[in-house]
Amino acid sequence: MKPYTIPSLQLLTARDWQDYELLDSGGGEALERVGPYVLLRPEPQAIWVKGLPEDAWKAADAVMVPTRGEDGGYWTFNKPIEEQWVIDYKGLKSEIRLSNSRHIGVFPEQATQWDWIEAQVRGAKRPLKVINLFGYTGMATAAAARAGAQVTHVDASKHAVGWASDNLALSGLGDAPVRWLVEDARKYLRREAKRKSFYDGLILDPPKFGRGPSGRVWDYFEDIADLLKLCRRVLSPHPRFICLTSYAIQASALVPHQALFEIVKDLGGQLTCGELVTVEKSRNRVLSHALFTRWQSD
Repeated sequence: MKPYTIPSLQLLTARDWQDYELLDSGGGEALERVGPYVLLRPEPQAIWVKGLPEDAWKAADAVMVPTRGEDGGYWTFNKPIEEQWVIDYKGLKSEIRLSNSRHIGVFPEQATQWDWIEAQVRGAKRPLKVINLFGYTGMATAAAARAGAQVTHVDASKHAVGWASDNLALSGLGDAPVRWLVEDARKYLRREAKRKSFYDGLILDPPKFGRGPSGRVWDYFEDIADLLKLCRRVLSPHPRFICLTSYAIQASALVPHQALFEIVKDLGGQLTCGELVTVEKSRNRVLSHALFTRWQSD
């Protein structure tokens, strides 16, 4: 059994964006350029003082006003903007939509994950089967598919799955071998294990809290260990990679790292962890968004 060794935490930032910039942050808010528009969104982790003058913040094209919980609210507009528009990251396209949530359809800090996933698929030099659990709007699915993987995309939201399918088509990958499933992740993994259906790559982006199509509750701290055990049951005899992202949890990056270690400790390979961050244009400060843990085979 491979012993656990304390890792060095890494900060990963996606520096190749053309259609996204974190202009400034502070006072519990973030000022961002998303394509042609500047958006002001709540950002609870930005506890410092804003870097840009207040006039720059007041000039935002659209402002998300929070009304409930961590994500709910409504948008106000300082000028007319499109209801939907498309942004591009190295040819992967995502449609941006403003709704009663601070989420807009893409997590820009995840771009470093898309790059890594694509590199893992291409570097395998063999056909890979990949499953993307909690796949949301499908940018990781598109990255894996573009690199040549056969992808199964699973999300409990029919709306999100449709959005992901649209993004795949926008990226010129409409004919890629992707299966779309509106399903509870754990329920589907149990069925796959019984069918002895295995995957070479796993992408996991579980929420802090959620409900499946049947109303089953998901709680990160209570359920992540069980999810990872199920993932282990569907790993192929020669797996290539696992990519785990953890959002909105009050924990160190060591927590998901140690949880993932338990299912890969006999596989060898490399296990790394840290935070996904963006860097401000205004003062070069670092805004942390999520924890990541990655495993890749030797």
